[in-house]
Amino acid sequence: MDKSIDDYTLEEAWGKIETALNENPKPIEGLNAVYQFDISGEEGGTYQLHLSNNKAKVEKGTSSEADCTLQMALPDFKELLLGKLNGTAAFMSGRLKVKGNIGLAMKMDNILRQYDVQEHI
Repeated sequence: MDKSIDDYTLEEAWGKIETALNENPKPIEGLNAVYQFDISGEEGGTYQLHLSNNKAKVEKGTSSEADCTLQMALPDFKELLLGKLNGTAAFMSGRLKVKGNIGLAMKMDNILRQYDVQEHI
């Protein structure tokens, strides 16, 4: 039986995200940025998504200074990945907080919409 995103740890989900971005880098072409995701909750953590040279690399922790930091609870993050939560709506309702470049946050929302994360899980 296939796993759903709820069955994966946050670290496993990030591995799937990295794989999906590198298998189809078209949506991240030309984007050079470091996104930091501060995910709250018992199973949460801090992860950075490094995008450069049409490649994606995920790292746990804060190895670099982030261009854009997104803060949200783990259940909201999973809903965002599945396309059940719109990034703009999450921001407007306070479920997503953004620090740094808001334009990059909007780009991330558009990037996530182009992937079927569930397909890689």
